[in-house]
Amino acid sequence: MLLKLYEKNNNPADLQKVVDLLRRGGILIYPTDTMYAIGCHALKERAVERICRLKNIDPRKNNLSIICYDLGQISEYAKVDNPTFKLMKRNLPGAFTFILNGTTRLPKIFRNRKEIGIRMPASPIIQEIATLLEAPIMTATLPYSEHDEIEYATVPELIDERFGGMVDLVIDGGIGGTDSSTIVECTGDEPQIIRQGLGELVV
Repeated sequence: MLLKLYEKNNNPADLQKVVDLLRRGGILIYPTDTMYAIGCHALKERAVERICRLKNIDPRKNNLSIICYDLGQISEYAKVDNPTFKLMKRNLPGAFTFILNGTTRLPKIFRNRKEIGIRMPASPIIQEIATLLEAPIMTATLPYSEHDEIEYATVPELIDERFGGMVDLVIDGGIGGTDSSTIVECTGDEPQIIRQGLGELVV
């Protein structure tokens, strides 16, 4: 199922439909400020497990990531010291994934590893959904292979054609990007960029 959403003035009933789907444990594909992503309610462990299976991710070996709607929510699910808080405040919302130590508020599947990726995309659609949901959204890149043409990761109709049968909803937010987020490791003494993507870190 394909649902068209816009950067502003969305029908509240359409947004509620997405939020209800997430609360029921559904999974969806949605636009971010980088690429289209696949996600679910991060506190619904079975939905998180479903995405891990789709992506062939072993959560004991791979960090999982969540989208938070504001900096206050981040501190509920990750351990944030003062310098890291200030760094995130300067750069979020934006095309970054900050690697932090997680808290016990996350389901057990996240706690297989100490670290968690934190995203706060500069994308009005997913920001609005996360705010209405009042919960973090587990997020991952599409189960896209290098053999797929790039249009299958950027054009909503083709994303729906390729992946629609694997998920409960595909949000059409227009043509998606092709760049990844910049990953910033913040669990050591100093923040360290471990992958340079679209985001240019302001330190």
